Amino acid sequence: MKLHKPILVGGLGLSFSLWMLDTWHDSIVQVGEFGLLSALAVGGGLWLLQKNRPQIGEQLDNMVIDRSSVENAVNKTQAIINQLAQEAVNHPSLTTLSEQLEQLLLELDRREIQIAVTGGKSVGKSTIIQTLKNVETLSTNSLHFVETAPLFTGMNETSDAVTLSEQQKSDFVLFLTNGDLTDSEFQVWQQLKAVKQSVLLVFNKQDQYIVDERATILQSLKQRVSGNVVATSASPLPVKVRKHEADGSVQEWREKSTPNIQELTEKLVEVLTQQKQQLVCTTTMRKVLLLKAEAKNCLNSIRRDRSTPIIEQNQWIAAAAAFANPIPALDILATAAINAQMVMDLGNIYQQKISLEQAQQVAVTMGSLMLKLGLVELSTRAVTGILKTNAVTFVAGGVVEGVSAAYLTKVAGLSLVEYFEQQEIALATGNSLNLEKLRQVLQNVFQKNQKIAVLEAFVKQGVKRLLPETKPVEVLG
Repeated sequence: MKLHKPILVGGLGLSFSLWMLDTWHDSIVQVGEFGLLSALAVGGGLWLLQKNRPQIGEQLDNMVIDRSSVENAVNKTQAIINQLAQEAVNHPSLTTLSEQLEQLLLELDRREIQIAVTGGKSVGKSTIIQTLKNVETLSTNSLHFVETAPLFTGMNETSDAVTLSEQQKSDFVLFLTNGDLTDSEFQVWQQLKAVKQSVLLVFNKQDQYIVDERATILQSLKQRVSGNVVATSASPLPVKVRKHEADGSVQEWREKSTPNIQELTEKLVEVLTQQKQQLVCTTTMRKVLLLKAEAKNCLNSIRRDRSTPIIEQNQWIAAAAAFANPIPALDILATAAINAQMVMDLGNIYQQKISLEQAQQVAVTMGSLMLKLGLVELSTRAVTGILKTNAVTFVAGGVVEGVSAAYLTKVAGLSLVEYFEQQEIALATGNSLNLEKLRQVLQNVFQKNQKIAVLEAFVKQGVKRLLPETKPVEVLG
């Protein structure tokens, strides 16, 4: 295999050797030859983790949402779309993404307010909408009511997630309940608040309770949602009317009651008067961030396809180096140089400029963290256990070290890719690692790749690479 990688080749020089051996002297004493090798195999592949947290809810919580901030988010989304156009000229989503982004800019000037009415089955969503449409004080506002599919039907959890996702496109949400909140209802309420969705809890059908029960439920609801609740009777039960005639006879009938939605109407008028423009900006921001995530997923998919061959190439180079070199110092040098090169190759794909010196520093930091987490020992045991099922491969010198080095290098590369996919902008050089975030990413990737079927397939592939001539041998008792 010809490798046109100057860092990979040059990394085996004397100065780099002295640097690595001096830095890792204490670790060599503590963890031994294989522990050090494995730690470096993982460490070198993880140039990670600035304090960037680009989740939609977190962004909304940490910013003042106004027209300027929305336009700034639009510009960042446009930059991602432009980058996608450079890296994948004929990507099928390019036109759609551009058109949707252009439309979102126009939405900042819209006057219509969209109100989603949601809740479980038979809570009165349709009746509330029809009643509100007939309220004169609301008719001066351009309101568009949307009834969502009923939640908590128990038939399809995915449908609830889709419904909640669609609600993010509305400016305001009326969340209806017919009594005290269930755990499922409260979870939905929290999810809506987490994405900074403007939402009002509506205690509908209050007329079905006696006065004392009604007051108790309303008080409980106010405590759970910090007072953000109104009580209504959009379609109250008919009232029994009794009339005593002069001749002593009594006539009874049921008379339709007038809907009681005054408190809800007053609250909506207040919101529309004071927060209309804010509602439009916040909803538009959510839509921009959702589109931004979609564009970034498209870009990350392209980059992941380009990253996979690099990770695979380096994992087998690491395996060969560990398998072939009996001298620990040579293992250390080869593994560090391999992973330093992988860090920079993947960084280039994700527009992250990383120097060799930075990669070396990451190797030290990450190697120490991997040992503390115990991942090196776990991977060694797993690989050894699988190899023991084949007497020939198990006794072959260096196979455990080679396969383990390949496996940990793969985990390193996948962790690097996963982190880069979360980044907002290119990493600035010289920033310190976020070790807590690093631990989360590393453990998550490691656990996903510890599934026995996945690991067995990887070990089998590694053995085939290291011992291509090995054939199954029947062991006679």
